[in-house]
Amino acid sequence: MSAPVRTRFAPSPTGYLHLGGARTALFNWLFAKKLGGTFVLRVEDTDKARNTEEARTAIFEGMEWMGLDWEGPYYQSERDEIYLEWFEKLVAADRVYEDDGAWRFRFERKPITMHDLVCGEVTIDYTDESNTPDMVIRRSDGTFVFHFVNVVDDLTMGITHIIRGEDHLMNTPKHLQLIEAFGEKAPAYAHIPLILNGDGSKMSKRDTGAALGDYPRQGFHSPAVVNFIALLGWSPKDDSEIFSPEELIEKFSLESVNRSPGRFDFDKCVWVNQQHLLAMEPSQFAEIAASACQNSPTQAMLESVQEKVSLLAEIPEAVAFYLDPEYPIADDALAKVKGNDAAASLLDALATDFSALADWTEAKAAIGTTAKAHGAKPGQLMFPLRVALSGKAGGPDLGAILEILGKNECVRRIQRFTSLLA
Repeated sequence: MSAPVRTRFAPSPTGYLHLGGARTALFNWLFAKKLGGTFVLRVEDTDKARNTEEARTAIFEGMEWMGLDWEGPYYQSERDEIYLEWFEKLVAADRVYEDDGAWRFRFERKPITMHDLVCGEVTIDYTDESNTPDMVIRRSDGTFVFHFVNVVDDLTMGITHIIRGEDHLMNTPKHLQLIEAFGEKAPAYAHIPLILNGDGSKMSKRDTGAALGDYPRQGFHSPAVVNFIALLGWSPKDDSEIFSPEELIEKFSLESVNRSPGRFDFDKCVWVNQQHLLAMEPSQFAEIAASACQNSPTQAMLESVQEKVSLLAEIPEAVAFYLDPEYPIADDALAKVKGNDAAASLLDALATDFSALADWTEAKAAIGTTAKAHGAKPGQLMFPLRVALSGKAGGPDLGAILEILGKNECVRRIQRFTSLLA
């Protein structure tokens, strides 16, 4: 019986959580969840000069925002006794020697082949010592290097699958030599492709979209960003692109991870976010949308703009006209209405007809009735009415606006607007 799946994410708290790290964490989490395993968070915090509490907090908050859960966290800074114990195993096996105060691991001079679950078979020939010198694993100050602690941690934590960036591919044969020297079984490795910018350049920490912490501030919905990140280097076996976290878990596999780099596309991320907002039940959308607003719009106001926004950050502006009796009129919309010579008289007539309505649910039908009575088509009145009520050329369904504002406020807004057309 095979061991339960255990994956890990091992960030270094020296900066914010960037998109590549977030994707590595996500792929490890999805793989573990898919197979009923455990996702481990391990913090590589031995670089005391560069580690910051702010960076550690940013990493944890970013992963929580993505909806990931984990075992841990474990901190390398608290594991010195474990590293010393495993170092002594190499001393006893005569696999290390001292060199200018540092300790080097003695490679076996032979080819090392790794079988990567994404990249396929990769071989590094350690026969030529001039090309592959023995590796320092312990510095002269007594601290251990990344390669050593990384391997010890994976072995002692029972990690079965290591899913990490392609930039670590050439480290793996070194790690396999260490694992063999310890007499342990190696985990399975899967090296996922890099993320490139739209122009094909390698994504750096300063590029647009690189910092995960920017996404909530820009109004992205967490499951949508998780969906988008998953598509950077992975795709299902069909053409579908919009997935809930639960659907991602169900569909994810390492066999479907692409060999070629993922291409970052900010517009695609916005589109994915919009699709997630559109797929929500109106009441769910309103609940999430309310958290983006400070001026307490009603549920009906929020539900009315669900199909009109792509980002949560757009919602306050989208509903602002409801809440501001003296809402501004967009210059281009006003100019377009003024180009319609009949607009003022049609709106005056509509205000009169609205005032006479006993049943406000008939308001939308009254638009057609008023237009027809004055020899106009309903469309000739609908646009001026929209601008009169909202100050904008576009926005929520006109029927929703009428219902939300109510008769008295609609009449007042029409009269206010027609005074600008004189």
